Amino acid sequence: MAHAHSKYADFEGLREQAVTLRRAGFSRRQIRDRLHVDNDDILNRLLEGEAPPEWTKRPNAKDDLRARARELRLQGWTYDQIQVELGCSKSSISLWVRDLPKPERRDPTEQAKLAARKRWEHELALRDEERQRTKTAALAEIGDLSERELFLLGVGLYWAEGGKDKPYNRREYVNFVNSDPGMISVFLAWLDLLKIERERRRFRVMIHESADVTAAEQYWADLLDVDRCSLSKTTLKKHNPKTVRKNVGDTYRGCLVISVLQSADLYRRIEGAWYGIVGAVLPAGSSNRT
Repeated sequence: MAHAHSKYADFEGLREQAVTLRRAGFSRRQIRDRLHVDNDDILNRLLEGEAPPEWTKRPNAKDDLRARARELRLQGWTYDQIQVELGCSKSSISLWVRDLPKPERRDPTEQAKLAARKRWEHELALRDEERQRTKTAALAEIGDLSERELFLLGVGLYWAEGGKDKPYNRREYVNFVNSDPGMISVFLAWLDLLKIERERRRFRVMIHESADVTAAEQYWADLLDVDRCSLSKTTLKKHNPKTVRKNVGDTYRGCLVISVLQSADLYRRIEGAWYGIVGAVLPAGSSNRT
C-alpha cells in the first residue's frame, strides 16, 4: 500500500505531465498508459478542469442513440428489443442504461413475439421503400404521350372496362364504367382526342345505397368540373345483408358511368381498333377475332 502512495508522491509533477499530454490531444486511456496511473480517482484529479480533445467526443448520432435507448429502457424495453429497434450492440446499450431500473420480467414467449414483430415491421418498411422506388422509376419513364399512344391506350381501357356488343345482345354504343379517378381522367382525355363533343357525354354515379350518396356525387362532379345537378340520376345498388362489404368508408365513392350518345360508329371504331391491336401481336396467319 505504501508503494502505491509513493507512486503518486510527486502529485503536482504528475499533474503537470498529465495536463501537458491532455493539451497535446491525448485521450484518458493514452494518458493513463503513458503515466502508469491505474487509479481512476487519481486520474480524474490529475485532469481536473482540462477539456477532452475534440476527437474523443462521442458523435451526435451516438448521443441520439444513447438518449433513445434510455428512453426505451424507461418504458420497460429489454436489451433485445432495444437492439432490434436501434440496431446497436447490446454492450453499448448496457453501458448507456446500466444506471436505470430493470424492467419487469416478461414471459419469454411474449418477448420473442415482440422481437419477431419488430423484425417483421423493419422488413415491411424495407419492402415499402423498394416498392416506392420502383413506382417512382416507372413513373419517370413515361413522359409525354403521343396522340397515337393515347389512342391505343384508350382502346385498351375501353375493351377492358367498357360495355361490349354480343351476338346475343346487340350493344353498339359506348358505355364506360370505373371507380378509379385516374382511369376516368384518361378515358375523358381519350374522348377529347377523338373530338367527342361534351354535349354527347352523359355521367351517372353507381353506388351502394348504404354509402354517402351525396358526397360521392359531389366528388365525381368536382372531378368532371360540372355541377352536381347535371349528373344523371344515380343508380343505387341494394345491399345484401349476407355479404360483408370491404368498399366502405370515406374513400368509397362508387363508380362513374360515362355514356356517349349516338355512339354506334364510335363503338365500331373501338372494336375494329382493338382487334387490330390483337392482330398485330399474333403470329402471321392467326385469327384476330375471338
